[in-house]
Amino acid sequence: MSAPPKRLRLGPLPDTQTVKLAFACPARLKADLDRYAALHAQTYGETVDAVTLIPLVLEAFMAGGRGFRSRSGGAKIAG
Repeated sequence: MSAPPKRLRLGPLPDTQTVKLAFACPARLKADLDRYAALHAQTYGETVDAVTLIPLVLEAFMAGGRGFRSRSGGAKIAG
């Protein structure tokens, strides 16, 4: 196995309040999330699972969308 990256797009995980939400995703997406979780654990020494990563990945995706930010009044996505 190759060395883990020095930094991942998601840094150390923040403490957040949560709301339960259920959804279905393709098996290949779940496998990718599991691999990302393993890399995150290697990089930051913090065990994390795919379910924990999903809202953070979505938040990062939405925060990076200029079209979304401009149409939502530039509001910061709550974390």
